Parts: sequence; C-alpha cells; structure tokens
Amino acid sequence: MDVTVYIGYAQYVQIVVSQVSSVPLYEQIKDQIRAAVFTGALTAGEALPSLRELARDLQVSLITVTRAYNDLVAEGVIGNRQGKGTVVLPVDPARMRAHVDARIRQGLEEAV
Repeated sequence: MDVTVYIGYAQYVQIVVSQVSSVPLYEQIKDQIRAAVFTGALTAGEALPSLRELARDLQVSLITVTRAYNDLVAEGVIGNRQGKGTVVLPVDPARMRAHVDARIRQGLEEAV
C-alpha cells in the first residue's frame, strides 16, 4: 500500500511511502525529504510537519519518522528550532553538488 502526504507551505512536496518496498520506511522518508531540500522544493527556514503529524499522515510509527528526522538532523539537512519545530537548514552548494553527482552516478549504473 502506498501512502502519500504533502509537506511544506510555500510549495507542497509529495512524500510517498510503500509498505511493500525493500527499502525501509525511514529511508524512503529521509531520501524524499533530502531530495526535496536539495532540489529547492523545500527552502531554508521552511517548517516541516511535527513527528506525530507526519507519522499519522503517512500511517507509520512515530519511531520511523523520528529515525528519519534524526538522520537528517545528523546530516545537517534539517534542524530543530525553539518555537518553530523542525525546519530546513540552508544547503551548502558543495553538498548539493555531491548529492546530485551521486544520483546521476546511481542512474547511470542502473541504466548500464
């Protein structure tokens, strides 16, 4: 079963998780939020849904969303701000380029 949720305020970003995928749910969430940040769909300072809200909307456990958010915080993609909740952090252009290069390499490997 696929579940879709939209996050963000300026632009809506679609997050889709699949219960039948071999990729763990937290990885699916993390990868899609990271991609939205690196493509500019989610901008610096933009608030993300609370852990409970996203878990409810995606119909996954709170632990799953917590793990995804914690991994993104450790990577410096998102951060917790007093009074604002979880927000997108400014993206380092070098990190963005490395992410894009990795996705291109992955696509090429799959094509070969």
